[in-house]
Amino acid sequence: MSTLQKKRIRGWMFFDWAQQPYATLGLTFIFAPYFASVAADHFAGTGMSTDDANAQAQGLWSSAQTVSGLFIALSAPVLGAWADASGRKAPWFYAFTAIGVICAFMLWGLLPDGTGLMMALIAFWVGYTASESAFNLNNAILPSLGTADEVGRISGGATAFGYWGGVLSLFLMLLLLAENDKGVTLLGNPPAFGLDPEMREGTRSVGPVIGLWFAVFMIPFFLYVRDDPTEKRARPGMGTVLRDLGQTLRQTVQRRSLFWFLIASMLYRDALTAMYSYGGIYAKLVLGWEVVEVGVFGVIAAIAAAVLSWIGGIADQRMGPKPVITACILALIVVGCIIVGMSRQSIFGIAMAEGSRMPDIIFYICGAIIGGAGGAMYSASRSLMVRHTDPDHPAEAFGLFALTGKATAFLAPGLITVFTLATHSNQLGFLPVIFLFLLGLLLLVWVKPDGDRAVWSAPS
Repeated sequence: MSTLQKKRIRGWMFFDWAQQPYATLGLTFIFAPYFASVAADHFAGTGMSTDDANAQAQGLWSSAQTVSGLFIALSAPVLGAWADASGRKAPWFYAFTAIGVICAFMLWGLLPDGTGLMMALIAFWVGYTASESAFNLNNAILPSLGTADEVGRISGGATAFGYWGGVLSLFLMLLLLAENDKGVTLLGNPPAFGLDPEMREGTRSVGPVIGLWFAVFMIPFFLYVRDDPTEKRARPGMGTVLRDLGQTLRQTVQRRSLFWFLIASMLYRDALTAMYSYGGIYAKLVLGWEVVEVGVFGVIAAIAAAVLSWIGGIADQRMGPKPVITACILALIVVGCIIVGMSRQSIFGIAMAEGSRMPDIIFYICGAIIGGAGGAMYSASRSLMVRHTDPDHPAEAFGLFALTGKATAFLAPGLITVFTLATHSNQLGFLPVIFLFLLGLLLLVWVKPDGDRAVWSAPS
């Protein structure tokens, strides 16, 4: 492998590092529980009961997530097809990065009294949508970084590198900025830089931290991952792009292994996203954790994700991605059952002594499993998608991967919303997640471990 190719791989890996805080700090462990807390207090102030206010806060978040997922699902295949046809991805990376950075800074405007609630909700999901759209295009670069046997290790290494970025950013937030109910950080000090704990300025700084992190660490990516000048073509008409995309969709239905993999991954990735999204909210609304406790939970999950993603990449290279995915889904089903069956007062109907820390300990373990299995599962899924990808149309193929990853993005949040509001229980609201994992696991039976690799590698 040439020095230039090694630099390109390292630059490509920096995208995972740069974007990870949007998920770690924003979607899961800092901003989401802060938003849930502010929203729940806001709705309680309108006269709702505590349970109804909590359910309304969770429902508001899931509704916005649904809209974001639908937009990504509908736009990703078209964007991928256009990128393949034109040979241009760089302009989209610049545009999506700019949107993500600007929206992240806007999260500072969510005050503890509920001021800026809807603005912050919209800003987060617009920024997250932009970062995910860029991530989908970034995935399409993976097939060009190595052979089919190498991409599993490269994918796992990038995922692990990204999670270490999430760990570091979360450590910085917990040690220096995010305050607990006593107004101090994990070190026992007030937030750094003179930020006012009464106004939750330490926690609110999560937005600027995400924005700065994204902007700074995208620099290595932009330096070493560039469009190939020989592949740049005239910008295609949208009619041509849609016509070619339609043909690809028809061919996908005929490729049985690819078809069932896309459907299976659609279901289990949707379930995984729901776990990531609602883990912090569950900890806040069910277990009563403060932001710092949720952050420690996040550190444990992110470290587990980094380690197991790396191990998963090695296992992928030795055994292939399908066994890795299967093992991860089984682990996440177990976690889902624990989430449904546990509260502060009991575990599967067994009463806990008042003040018992057992639910907290169990959920910390669940966090490690969610992070580790989730990271390894996504990395292996990306690798298995490479084995189903036409080398001449990688962005289009990963656009379909993104489409199926988001096509039912409304399903898990929507079902969680329905179950939560119908049962008035945050725990029972997680039941659909278990069903989605089970169905995804069942459909993997029809997926070939090597995908279409033999077809693409066969001599013409």
